[in-house]
Amino acid sequence: MEKKTKNNKTVFVCVLISLSVFISNAEEVFDVSKHLSTVTRYGVVKDVADNSFVSSNVPEGCSPIHLNLVARHGTRSPTKKRMRELDRLADHLEVLLRDAEERNLPLQEVPSWLRGWKSPWKDKVKGGELISRGEQEVYDFGIRTREKFPDLFGEDYHPDVYPIRTSQVPRASASAVAFGMGLFSGRGSLGPGRHRAFAVTSESRASDIVLRFHDCCQNYKAFRKSQEPFVDKLKQPILDEITSALVRRYKLNLTRQDTSSLWLLCKQEASLLDITDQACGLFSPFEVEMLEWTDDLELFILKGYGNSLNYRMGMPLLEDVVRSMEQAIQAKEERLAPGSYEKARLRFAHAETVVPFSCLLGLFLEGSEFHQIQREETLQFPPKPPQRRNWRGSIVAPFAGNNMLVLHSCPANASSKYFVQVLHNEQPIPLPGCDGSDFCPFEVFKETIGAPHLKHDFTTLCTVKTTDKQEPNPATSMFSQLIRWLFSSSLPERDDKRSGKDDL
Repeated sequence: MEKKTKNNKTVFVCVLISLSVFISNAEEVFDVSKHLSTVTRYGVVKDVADNSFVSSNVPEGCSPIHLNLVARHGTRSPTKKRMRELDRLADHLEVLLRDAEERNLPLQEVPSWLRGWKSPWKDKVKGGELISRGEQEVYDFGIRTREKFPDLFGEDYHPDVYPIRTSQVPRASASAVAFGMGLFSGRGSLGPGRHRAFAVTSESRASDIVLRFHDCCQNYKAFRKSQEPFVDKLKQPILDEITSALVRRYKLNLTRQDTSSLWLLCKQEASLLDITDQACGLFSPFEVEMLEWTDDLELFILKGYGNSLNYRMGMPLLEDVVRSMEQAIQAKEERLAPGSYEKARLRFAHAETVVPFSCLLGLFLEGSEFHQIQREETLQFPPKPPQRRNWRGSIVAPFAGNNMLVLHSCPANASSKYFVQVLHNEQPIPLPGCDGSDFCPFEVFKETIGAPHLKHDFTTLCTVKTTDKQEPNPATSMFSQLIRWLFSSSLPERDDKRSGKDDL
């Protein structure tokens, strides 16, 4: 009898342990902060890698001799345009609540925070600046970069050895400064942190075809303007369905614009303020995933693989990267004295820079799509949730998102003396143009990944042609198919009740 009692206790304890593990895992299943598209903080996703890809280690005897960095600025405040949108949302919510009360509608399900809510950025007259959290994440990134590549950053600082370039936008230049402070911390004599002064250079927005090519490419600006209404149409069915669900759930006469603005508020609150139980709490996890997908779809069409012009206009940046690696190889071959040649070229700009550059490298593609982009064929749109997709804005270009191309010297290698390793958000990432390896012979990188793009000319690509011939719309051919996807499954009704076009 005593033995049976002990066995029962053991089973009961095991059940309790299993239940606690199940509950713990359930709580960890959905984290809204990982589903904010390009408004995602860097720290949330920087260690996320494709589990199906096992990176090859750098072969023994290989050493880094040069580094190229292309990075987005750190976490920033909402732009002035977005702050005004949130102010309008506050005004409209006040009208909706007052109207509902006057009509004696049941408002038990309306979260208490909505009553009298005002935007946290109300009365701010400026926006879009790098916030302290953004400074910290880029500063820490600089420290990690130096620690990861001590041989590259062991030289005394000189602007010709470590040039830092940035677009002529304050949040990008501030990010460059924060990164440099981390990278060179302890190397100078300024203040308790022994900081040192360093140079940050930029070119006029009107002529910066390396970091702000999207501002200088007239054909792209015309394409984007023509496609924005199309993208809005693609997003409407999702927004309408979620709006209907919100109206049923909270008994407020919300509009499609309200839903879009509440999603904007969710992203800003979660990313900048660590608040996930207010605006984000209005949506079910699946609704969040669908809203995230609409953002990712817009990113794909207007900045990514939706049109070859989106990324091929970034050819001057790719050319700059390849040229810097060729110069590093020449310096190595000529055995130039340390301190007499460049060891790293560090660039800070925007999502509009990082996304096209990632596309030029062929990252985040599915299956055989790499060969399609080389032939300038139109790609399918990213699959809709719950299907898995590689193209996610939170991974492609979060705040401080980056690509590092590290050039290695491998003198003992019989086939090639120089290799390029690509790190995305500091993690090795496979290159479809190099048979899925992250460690690619420089000659292969140039010919397979670089050459198909470098054969184009920026001026030819971007100059508006005066011709009656209309270019085919790359997205229209898939419009009907996408609409079928949008309506292929309805959004599930949530049964849990929780309380409570700027530069990127």
